[in-house]
Amino acid sequence: MTERRKYRVIQWATGNIGSRALRSVIEHPEMELVGLWVSSDGKVGKDAGELAGLDQVTGIHATNAASDLIALDADCVLYMRQGTDWDELTAILASGKNVVTTRGDFHHPAMIAPENRARVEEACRKGQTSIYSTGSSPGFVTEALTIPLLSLARRHDLITIDEYADVSSRNSPDMLFKIMGFGEPVGPYDQRRAEHLKGDFGSSLSQIGEAIGLPVDEIDAFGEVSATRETLQIAAGTVMAGTVGAMRTTITCKHQGRPVLRFRANWYVTTDITDAGWNLRDSGWRIRTEGDTPVLVDIHFPVPEEDYAAFTPGLTAHRPVNAIAAVCAAEPGIRTTVDLPQIVPVFA
Repeated sequence: MTERRKYRVIQWATGNIGSRALRSVIEHPEMELVGLWVSSDGKVGKDAGELAGLDQVTGIHATNAASDLIALDADCVLYMRQGTDWDELTAILASGKNVVTTRGDFHHPAMIAPENRARVEEACRKGQTSIYSTGSSPGFVTEALTIPLLSLARRHDLITIDEYADVSSRNSPDMLFKIMGFGEPVGPYDQRRAEHLKGDFGSSLSQIGEAIGLPVDEIDAFGEVSATRETLQIAAGTVMAGTVGAMRTTITCKHQGRPVLRFRANWYVTTDITDAGWNLRDSGWRIRTEGDTPVLVDIHFPVPEEDYAAFTPGLTAHRPVNAIAAVCAAEPGIRTTVDLPQIVPVFA
């Protein structure tokens, strides 16, 4: 049996998703962790095993010195920091390291700001490297799963992806209350939140629209909120009765005025809301295709409630880790789910 190669990997950031990816790299049979970047001064110098939550000493210590990591010999960087630092990212690519990222800037190259796209493409050319953006949503459900479902049809009308996410077990007060707006008085939806999702999900769906011959020429985004009927005690704090207990954001991509791809984010801390017509269900996805061969797919997560907070990071972190081999083998440039081969995980 031919011995498989090992990919030398740098993990870039150790937040909720990054720390799970870090753990996956350490445990992966075909990967070797060679570097670790952190944003927090408090993490600098700590062993990667500790930051990954493992009872294991790896000998790889965290640093916030990007230049030191860029000088390392590595095959790939798992880029999972908050925000895209274009100077840093292009330096990584130009240094000869491929990048797999959960940043949503790269799902559809045509929608990247021209100056940034040119910089990234030049860095890829110089380093003979590629960059790919993926995750669970957007990524898996909007691209990797959408493609085989649409392959059953010869006439396509519309695909609607409903995402259901119960965030009541997430102990992140700043995110839930200050950023997302749970527990606020019910009023007009903050359109800025819809515009934020429009960028990531609109570009991901636009990649598919172009691939299937229905290029997207218009993207609509709007949101709605609904009140909880009862006062709730969730992991992040208290949500008073009559305040925002659920929100729904709809991103619709159109081709020549006709909706062809739609994503609906149903995020909530309770299903007992004033708008019963939302038909909230347990966390997961529902995908409905409409055309000459309509399909309805329901995906649920059979995980006990007490294990849910530990389970969810893997949904986003594991696919980028599994994509490393394909991205390292790809042609230089900004790669997409459409042009990469199917992502196949290796477990042993």
